[in-house]
Amino acid sequence: MENLFALQFTPQQVNAISNLGLAHMGDGVYELLCRSYLCCQGEKTVLRLHRDTVGLVKAGTQAAVAEALLPHLTEEELAFYRRGKNAHTHAAPKAASRAEYARATGLEALFGALYLLGRTQRLNELFFLGLEALKEENHGI
Repeated sequence: MENLFALQFTPQQVNAISNLGLAHMGDGVYELLCRSYLCCQGEKTVLRLHRDTVGLVKAGTQAAVAEALLPHLTEEELAFYRRGKNAHTHAAPKAASRAEYARATGLEALFGALYLLGRTQRLNELFFLGLEALKEENHGI
């Protein structure tokens, strides 16, 4: 039986995953990157870690990260982003517009695809580019 949980899927396997499936995977990957980053920032209470994580993973913040990353993406990465952005979601969070939610879903699909393809170096590069953009925009990072 094939190991379906291998970190490095083939491009064909990743392309076979639905748009929202990629976003589902990327949601977890993005949150784990955020939590890891915040834990490495030094001593924080659990409540502070939680609040800071929520601030980074909310749709509005993810949408800002997505906008900042767009000029840095390859054509393949843009295709994954567009797949998520154009996915037909049934609901958006109350605190985000539909456009923000679509951009956030695009970011999650991109991160999900990169993770499944085993491109962790590129994931880290994009994650830190996004953080730098948030710092420049004074998002409280």
